[in-house]
Amino acid sequence: MLDARPVLGFTLNGRPVQVPADPAGRLTRLLRDDLGLTGTKVGCDAGDCGACTVLLDDAPVCGCLVASGQVEGRRVTTIEGLPAQSPTASRLQSAFLRHGAAQCGICTPGMLVAAAALLDRTPEPGETEVMNAIGGVLCRCTGYRKIVAAILDARIEPAAAEGPAAGRAVGARIDRLDGRRKVEGRDVFGADETPSGALSLRAIRSPHHRARFAFGDLDGFVAAHPGVVRVFTAKDVPGENRFGVIGPFADQPAFAESEARFRGEAVAAVVGESWAIESLDLPEFPVTWEPLPAHTTIDAALVPGADLVHADRAGNILVRGRVVRGDADAALTAADVVVEGEFETGFVEHAYIEPEAGFARRVGDRIEIQACTQAPYMDRDDVARILGIAPEAVRIIPTAVGGGFGSKLDLSLQPFIAIAAWHLKRPVRMVYSRSESIMTTTKRHPSRIRARVGATRDGKLAAMDFAGDFNTGAYSSWGPTVANRVPVHASGPYYVPHYRALTRAVHTHLVPAGAFRGFGVPQAGVAQEQLYDELADRLGLDRLEFRITNALRPDQPTVTGQVLGKGTGIRACLESLRPHWQRARKGAAAFNHTATGPLRRGAGVAGMWYGCGNTSLPNPSTIRVGLKPDGRIALHQGAVDIGQGSNTVVTQICADALGAPIDRFDLVSADTDLTPDCGKTSASRQTFVTGKAAELAGRDLRRDLLRLANAGEGAAIAFADGRVTVTEGEHARSLDLATLPQDERGYVLAAEATFDPPTSPLDADGQGVPYAVYGFGAHMAEVEVDIELGTVRVLKITAAHDVGRAINPTLVEGQIEGGAAQGLGLALMEEFHPGRGENLHDYLIPSAGDMPPVESILIEDAAPVGPFGAKGIGEQALIPTAPAILNAIHDATGVRIRRVPATPDRIRAAILAAGQPGQTRD
Repeated sequence: MLDARPVLGFTLNGRPVQVPADPAGRLTRLLRDDLGLTGTKVGCDAGDCGACTVLLDDAPVCGCLVASGQVEGRRVTTIEGLPAQSPTASRLQSAFLRHGAAQCGICTPGMLVAAAALLDRTPEPGETEVMNAIGGVLCRCTGYRKIVAAILDARIEPAAAEGPAAGRAVGARIDRLDGRRKVEGRDVFGADETPSGALSLRAIRSPHHRARFAFGDLDGFVAAHPGVVRVFTAKDVPGENRFGVIGPFADQPAFAESEARFRGEAVAAVVGESWAIESLDLPEFPVTWEPLPAHTTIDAALVPGADLVHADRAGNILVRGRVVRGDADAALTAADVVVEGEFETGFVEHAYIEPEAGFARRVGDRIEIQACTQAPYMDRDDVARILGIAPEAVRIIPTAVGGGFGSKLDLSLQPFIAIAAWHLKRPVRMVYSRSESIMTTTKRHPSRIRARVGATRDGKLAAMDFAGDFNTGAYSSWGPTVANRVPVHASGPYYVPHYRALTRAVHTHLVPAGAFRGFGVPQAGVAQEQLYDELADRLGLDRLEFRITNALRPDQPTVTGQVLGKGTGIRACLESLRPHWQRARKGAAAFNHTATGPLRRGAGVAGMWYGCGNTSLPNPSTIRVGLKPDGRIALHQGAVDIGQGSNTVVTQICADALGAPIDRFDLVSADTDLTPDCGKTSASRQTFVTGKAAELAGRDLRRDLLRLANAGEGAAIAFADGRVTVTEGEHARSLDLATLPQDERGYVLAAEATFDPPTSPLDADGQGVPYAVYGFGAHMAEVEVDIELGTVRVLKITAAHDVGRAINPTLVEGQIEGGAAQGLGLALMEEFHPGRGENLHDYLIPSAGDMPPVESILIEDAAPVGPFGAKGIGEQALIPTAPAILNAIHDATGVRIRRVPATPDRIRAAILAAGQPGQTRD
């Protein structure tokens, strides 16, 4: 068929092109779909995220806002052509790699294009100019500071860097091994590939929080719409119409059956040719709705010390959590000082820049799904249940993941495309719109918390009584995990001899709440750390020194009775903040003493701890490593890298355990047909759990090599093309790998190892060993508050973290900075209201101009069970940021903000209610 679209002529990446195009269509569609230049990413189609930034006549523009007809006769430069068109681009890409400025990579092309435009016209910009240049490109991973540093450093021509010697990878600042693909725009994300002949799918979703529904003539709808192939509903689910991340709580249907339980829940899916699906007028779809009364709030009486009682029927309570140690009531009665408070947090959107996307295809009696996901084996098992086939008949191939933070643990589009491809025996593709993603995917649990804390006159914590409700939405998702994790952590990283923490996950008719970087611990931190500040003030003690006094020691039991021993680094974290705290407090006092306008400054501090991995549950990870006849090493590593750097860190660990140079490794990335189960990417578990499995597998392969060479453990191994040489003292033996027999995968030697962290179940009072390793940290925030407007500017964050061993310090710092950015958003601006603000224009996340400098202090108190002593870091950095900022706001104004985010109206109302203009209280 002839293409009837007019032909557009323009210069693309330095070469003239003539291409048929719809002049009114988006430039991003022309570049990606017609010209195959998928390095330009699409995150919102509204000009809000900037991921699609390209150069139009050397000026950065959002490609999604440019009509294709506007480029007629003009020059367009994308990330693919940037190095050839920009004199600074190659240096800029190298600087991004050197500084770790690319994490997940979905925003990286847009960042690089915007930065190159700046550097080409201003070779030596200042920081403010850099901030302004990238201000229109959002990043949810990095916290922007490494991006800014890379741009400022791009004027330097980098010297050729050699990789670390064999056995020296751990602790080295190695460039991200997958980073080159990211900075060149070659990483393949969920929307970047489409099989030939693929159909498209669009979900029909409930417009109501709760409603019964009935379908009309579906066959007639298909017949009346050329190009539409079929409509799928719950009756078309071949197996069980339910899925869920936790087996006993698998309660979410692929398609609602008769009643939709939240706004955005899918009731049907329309599949057809792409042009037909894109032109669908959804109000014509034959479905009628009967809105029903919806339960949209947690109406609870939060009574510390009592069983939580819900105002509605008991069936709304999904699960309860409980940790009790000692006698909290008696200890609080005897305490010299007691403080208490109620705290509230709302839904928080993950706001990753890549909306959910992928495709499915049937291959014989198997189904293959290629999509963005954090949990390939969990996806495999859930899809198998939905299709009614064996798990081994499902193959999950994760793409690069453009941010996850927990939400991409849950199934999103996978059931829809799997069901359609299974029935139609054709590939089926789906890409979420930004509004669809925000409307339907999981959020951070809203919480209502009440707590009392007591201390003795000498500044020692005596007891805590904590009660919390967590809104888990319409379905379970990670509600049980949050309800069980929070009571373990709500004490903070301090010794609390008498303790009671009771929690509930409560159902409502709202979007399901799920995993989000911290699993409920950030919400608890907002309460506990503000109360600890109040206790210190009531006792007349310095707020930091109060925490140091009570910091958990290696020989003291946690609230679950666990004695952690070595690797308990919270005291070192807090003590490292002393000089920074003294400087900040002195500086704020001096500023406020001379202030004549509305600005006041303050400093706040908060501590944190976080158990790495599942709570008292099996949490294994398996790694396979194989030596190939050519002397290269294959690492089958199924830990999905969502930007945190597991592709690099796990390889560093395995390389040192084996004693091989890191450049000898070939990564076999996550694929349920090719890689063992490394578990989900969540709960700060991959560096710790998968890293330990990689260490064990590397050591096993090393032992096999030494045994083959009849050498002892102290021998040195040298790898070369087709040969391995083992040297022990004056004796050396060279192994010709081509002469050795190969296994079914083509390896001459292979090892596979599994690591499952040692934990124990918790008893009825929550006593036991919930985690094998905890990460510790403490943040200090410095803020400036306009007491007349209620606005807050964070001036600096100083972040100390005990990471056990920093496998790659650059990547650790990136996690700290990125977590701090999300913590800042939680504290000051982020709150999702279902049915409103389902875009990145109304839902605000920090941009480059919002993020202050972040100074990272790495404490390495090695965990004996961790790989080379390492712990996780991914979740931790977010947890203390918000309470540190809230404590700093109080330090500046004298008022407490107990409902986050601390928006200007809430801060101003609190100041007015206090009847004071706001001044620092020493």
